[in-house]
Parts: sequence; structure tokens; C-alpha cells
Amino acid sequence: MPEEKSNDSQRNTDEVALDMMKFIAVTTGYGKGAASAGFSSGKARTPEEHADALIELFERCRKVVGAS
Repeated sequence: MPEEKSNDSQRNTDEVALDMMKFIAVTTGYGKGAASAGFSSGKARTPEEHADALIELFERCRKVVGAS
């Protein structure tokens, strides 16, 4: 039984971290780079770079949630 509780606890922690990541990503545009209508100061992120940024954000959220 203790193993089941541990798995449930980990899943709940990951779910909270995922919700946190989604909130941050949606409200800030995290990982997308600057959106512009024509001219931009830098190059646009590739889909792979965007995915890497979101994975990094999720890992950071997991650390924060796990620390509480």
C-alpha cells in the first residue's frame, strides 16, 4: 500500500506542476519568443526550441511544487 500512496502523491505533484506550467506558458507566451507583425529583432524559435523551453519550464515547476 505505501507504494500506491507514493505513486498517487507523485502523480498529484506532476499534475499541479503541469497546471502551473500551462498557466505560466499561456499567460506569458513563455517559449514562443516575441510575436511581431513584420519586423523582429531576433529569429523566431523553431518548434524544437519551443518544446525544449516548455520542458524546462515544467521541470522548474516540478521543483517548486516538490519543495512545498
